[in-house]
Formats: sequence, C-alpha cells, structure tokens
Amino acid sequence: MDVDGASLEAARGHGHFLERVTAMLREEGFIGQPSRSQPVVQFSHPDKLQEVLRLGLGAATVDEDELLAVARDVVRQSVRTGHPQFHNQLYGGADPFGVAGAWITEALNTSQYTFEVAPAFTLIEHKVIEHVLAKVGFSNGDGIFTPGGSVANMYAMVAARYKMFPQVKSEGVRALPPLAFFTSYDSHYSIQKGAHWLGVGTNSIIKVATDAEGRMQAAELRDAILEARRGGRQPCMVNATVGTTVLGAIDPLDQVADVCQELGVWLHVDACWGGSLLLSPTHKSRLDGLSRADSVAWNPHKMLGAPLQCSMFLVRHKGLLHKCNSAAATYLFQQDKFYDVSWDTGDKSMQCGRKVDAFKLWLLWKARGDDGLAALVDNAMACASYFRSRVQQTEGFRLVAQGLDCTNVCFWYIPPSLRGQTEDEQWWARMAAVAPAIKERLVLAGTLLIGYCPLQHRGHVNFFRMVTTCQPPATREDMDLAIREIQRHGEAL
Repeated sequence: MDVDGASLEAARGHGHFLERVTAMLREEGFIGQPSRSQPVVQFSHPDKLQEVLRLGLGAATVDEDELLAVARDVVRQSVRTGHPQFHNQLYGGADPFGVAGAWITEALNTSQYTFEVAPAFTLIEHKVIEHVLAKVGFSNGDGIFTPGGSVANMYAMVAARYKMFPQVKSEGVRALPPLAFFTSYDSHYSIQKGAHWLGVGTNSIIKVATDAEGRMQAAELRDAILEARRGGRQPCMVNATVGTTVLGAIDPLDQVADVCQELGVWLHVDACWGGSLLLSPTHKSRLDGLSRADSVAWNPHKMLGAPLQCSMFLVRHKGLLHKCNSAAATYLFQQDKFYDVSWDTGDKSMQCGRKVDAFKLWLLWKARGDDGLAALVDNAMACASYFRSRVQQTEGFRLVAQGLDCTNVCFWYIPPSLRGQTEDEQWWARMAAVAPAIKERLVLAGTLLIGYCPLQHRGHVNFFRMVTTCQPPATREDMDLAIREIQRHGEAL
C-alpha cells in the first residue's frame, strides 16, 4: 500500500499554525485584558449555527488560511467565560498563569501515571497536594487529581465503602449489607449518580433536611442515620457541602462531624465550589471543622479560576487510596525499576491515562502566592456582598436566602406589572416565567449571562443565581451593570 507523502508531510509540520492561532485569540479578545465592550455571547440557535460553522469532515485536507478562518468562526460563536458579565455557572474566566500552565502541559502531551514519563509533573503534583493537605488540616493524608468534582465525590464513596468493607474490592457489592449514604436536599446530584455507578442504587441515598439558608441540619442527620440502622441499612458515608450549587450554603461542619464521630460514619466534604474560601484568612473560618473530615473534594477550576478541568480528592488516611484503587499492572508499575517506584502514583487513580492537571494550578499558585490568591477570593466575596446589598435596596428585587456563605446571591426580579399584587398561587405561576423571559433577552442582547433555577423541594419558582469568581476580578461597576441590565429587560414584562 502506497503512503500519501503529502499527508505525512502535513502531519509533521504546521508548528507555526499555533502562533497564528495565538494571534487570532488575541485579536478576538480571548487573550489579555477582557473587554467589557464585547458581547458575552453572540447567540445562534443550533440550526443556524450549523450553517455558520463548517463542521463537515472528509478525506480532503484544508489549507491553513481556511483552517484559521474556521477556528475564528468557532471562537466568535463561543461564550466569553472570561467576560466580566459571565455569571452563568460556578466558574468564570481562566487565570492567565493557569492558561500558560495548561498550554505547556498540552504541548508536552504526557500522562501523570509514572515518574518515568512525567518526572517533573509527578513531583509537582505531590507538592501541590502536600500544600493543600496542610491548608485542610490533614497532617498525614494523601490525594489525587481527578477529572471533575463529580468523580472526586465518587472517589469518596468508593474510599468510604472500602474502609468499612475491604472485601468489596474482590467480592463486589453482593458481599455487602444494604448501604446508606447521607446528603442534604441542597447537595450536588453527583452523589446520586455515584450511587448508580457504584451499583448500590439511588435508593441508598438518604436526603437530610436543611434550614432556611440551605444548610444541613445536624440533628436531622443524626436521626436519619439511626433510623437507617433500625431499618437494617449500614450507614457508610455522610456528604456535607461547602457551597451548595444553588444557594451557596455551607453545612455546619463541626456539628456534622460530631454526629459522624459519635456514630462512626465516614465524613466526606464536597468543597468543590466553596473550598477556595480556605485560602482566605478572612473567610476560612466559614470552613471550621473541615479538618475533622475523612475526605474532601475541591475544584480549583471553579471559584479560583484554574483552567478547566482542575479538581482534586483529598483523604486523611495515608495509603488508603492505593489499597482501594490499585490493580498493580505489571506492564506499567514494574517494581524492579531503577528509580524509587513510590513516585509512580498512577495506581492510586481509577484512571490510567491522566492529564497533568496539577501543573496549571502549581504555576498560577507560584505566580500569585497564598497572599495573591487570598486577595482574589476576598474580592469575589466582597463583590458578592455588594451585589446582595444592591438587591436588598433596589425596588423589584427580592432575596431568596438571606445569608451569604459563599458568592451565590439568589433573588427574584418582580417586574412592575406584578408588584403590589396578592402573592397567591397564580401570581407565583406568573413569576416562574419572569426569569426565563429576562434570561432570553439578556442572551440575545449579549450583555449578561446569569443563571436561573427553581428549588422544587422548597417550593421556590424560577429565580436568578448570581455568582462571582476570582477571574476576571469583579468590580462594583460590574455588579451595578448586572442590576441595570436585569431591570432594563424586566421592566417591559
């Protein structure tokens, strides 16, 4: 079979194309200072977008000029997550030092599993985990970077189960009694997904009541654990939350830890969103009790602004990760290598190939230091506090929850046509359509991206959820603009 020499030559070259892409990203405002004059998004419906983007693939090659034009179209049709008015998700723009780290890791294209192929990155991951363990208060713990917070929470479920029933690794769930996992009504859905993937079933998840601010009630947790035992279930893990997805609530960790200690249940803390508060001397007291947990999940790619994805799972029990997850593959983790094989940490992971996510976090941390990261976190909290005060003071705005544990500010906007009326069931049904209608106008205008959601277990119809992050650093002017945009598009409803 003849080899197409032209195609091979094309595959070998084109290194300068990366320089052209970098220049294009700068021209389009995706590199450098975020522009407030650019729209957050230029929205197109899927059918229209398919016409704009040349998506087809085929046998023919595409020259670099056309390829760059195609890439530019993709960039222009993408959401500017680094825009000061992107508040749609629990993440924002990427820290530029983190982006530099991500580019380096992509260019070097290696996997984290052994010191042999990732010598510098292996040491860097160890150093980052060591530093974060000290922040959490785990004096002799361990950790691993994971592909997202949902997987980190699943690591916790696996570790808790293995700690209680090590035979599950060889015998499977058939060798276990019915298990029970406890989490609040306001916690992340990944706990339910984990129960399904681990074969224990979603019915093993027991929801615990929360207070008016969305925080788990420790007394209700204790009752739920005891009730599960009376019903023949084995309590396996409690999942507490630092920064719930919607309200941003932080569970009372010390109180929850008291219950877990008394009843002998593994305590995991999902700090994927609010864990960055630990970096702030001003706000870290909100996480008092975290050091008493058995495990913690944290996503630096959320509030902190590390490039997606950058997540970690931390455990206080040294050696447990390896015992729980290792398969001792002899083709990869040979024990007769010429160097210290204790640095081949990949067997602690459920993955084989694993990106060197620690490097981008390490590089931005080196650049900013503890003090710089603390200042960014403090600014995000200060802007959220200012936005909350504006909601309280501005006609037509109403808070959903009064507290401010994290940077989430949840609120309704009541248009003039609905003010001063009896707030009966019909009124709330009309209110449910307000946030989606305003959101549509904001997206089409491209001036603000902000999320909305209901909370059905609380009886709350659709409301807005404002979040602030470290990147780009928000300002009071950004908060004022968000208020004005919602007013502008809402007054006509």
